[in-house]
Amino acid sequence: MPTPDSQSPPVRVVEADLDHPAHQEAIVTLTDAYARDPMGDGAPLPTAVRKALIGGLRQHPTTMVFLAFVGEEPVGLANCFRGFSTFTARPLVNIHDLVVPTEYRGRGIGRLLLDAVEGKARAIGCCKLTLEVTEGNAVARHLYERVGFARSTYGKGGGLLVYAKEL
Repeated sequence: MPTPDSQSPPVRVVEADLDHPAHQEAIVTLTDAYARDPMGDGAPLPTAVRKALIGGLRQHPTTMVFLAFVGEEPVGLANCFRGFSTFTARPLVNIHDLVVPTEYRGRGIGRLLLDAVEGKARAIGCCKLTLEVTEGNAVARHLYERVGFARSTYGKGGGLLVYAKEL
């Protein structure tokens, strides 16, 4: 695998074990880092969410989490969930969070995480990967486009817009 630079150990990406304490800590820490980032919510995860995150991921039947490490240090995260495409009658994977902390950006870690997710999705017969990205996140959008993502369109209806309703 590529390395961030010639002095650093290689980046390794693993599918997380939600029962492994180091993986649990990495997931919470990196998800919180993403929440704090201006491209996230710009604020830390509430304490209650930090405490409930691993249990919630465990209970959700389609959870897939990938972690990137340099040595033992977690440097990236992809929280993903399997879905289903009724138009193809096949599963899909939604990349809900892709996280690389600021100090590790620009080293190919996001691409390695996306490659791992794609490999898993292909292995389980998925028809596509989906994700959401804010219009203002040009760096992430550029990465996604470089690896083959494009704005979704269906028929003559045009591009898809993502809507949400808070409950």
